[in-house]
Amino acid sequence: MADTAVQVTRQDQDNINEFNKLNARMHDVNVKVKALKKKLEDLEDAGNELMLCDDESIRYVTGECFVHMEKEAAEERLQKLGDTVKEDVSAQEAQVEDIQAKMKELKTVLYGKFGNSINLEE
Repeated sequence: MADTAVQVTRQDQDNINEFNKLNARMHDVNVKVKALKKKLEDLEDAGNELMLCDDESIRYVTGECFVHMEKEAAEERLQKLGDTVKEDVSAQEAQVEDIQAKMKELKTVLYGKFGNSINLEE
């Protein structure tokens, strides 16, 4: 069977461009999610080390300096920071799901028109 040439309209080109933008954005968001998960893991490790610490006063890094802080205050601060990072991870993962849903819609439209003559894989 010979492939017949399909006319590419302005709307088709816009859909292809939109798919590429969404794909790039999804990769960027996935990198952010990975970094946030690493940060969350580091915070959990710090919390575990803090639990093992016998001192009541510890040195807590803020920015580029150390601050002496009570152990309980440091644990509370780590917990709040961990909760914030978890919320950020959830928000970023929700954004990935939205992007994937939009990409799926565009794939359906584009593959419906162009069949195997277009490759929309990552």
